[in-house]
Amino acid sequence: MGWFSRTKSRGLGRTAPLRSDGPQMEIDRKAVVEHFREFVDTREGVEAYVEPATSVTTTTVVLIAWDGEWTRRAVGTPQDAFQLSKKLGVPAYDVNQTGYPNRMREYNSRKRRDDQRAQARAQGRDNPLRRRNEA
Repeated sequence: MGWFSRTKSRGLGRTAPLRSDGPQMEIDRKAVVEHFREFVDTREGVEAYVEPATSVTTTTVVLIAWDGEWTRRAVGTPQDAFQLSKKLGVPAYDVNQTGYPNRMREYNSRKRRDDQRAQARAQGRDNPLRRRNEA
C-alpha cells in the first residue's frame, strides 16, 4: 500500500486519513473508567503515570501497582488523565518528569522469565534459561 493510497480525497485538494486510531481515535471513556476502577479496587499501591500523546497515540495513562503489575489505556488529553486519576483516588505523575518506576521493569522481567519457563515446561524442557552447552 502506497503512502497516497492511505488517504481519501475530501475535495479541493484536502485529504483525510482512513485510519481510526492515533490521536484522533475515539475513546470509550466508560470502558476505560471501568477497567481502571477494577484495577485500582483489586490491587494495592496503585499510581498513575500520564504519557504524552505521540504521532500515533493520544495521551495515555499507565496504572502501576505496588508489585509492578500495570495496565495502559488511552484517555484523550493530559487534563482528562489527571482528572481520571483524581476520580480514582490515585496519585498521578507526568512520566516525562518522573520516568517509570523500577518495579514496572522488574515486573516485566519476572513475567517474561515466568512465561519462558511455562512455555519450556509445556514443550517438555526442564530449564529454558540454562545454556544449551551446559545440557
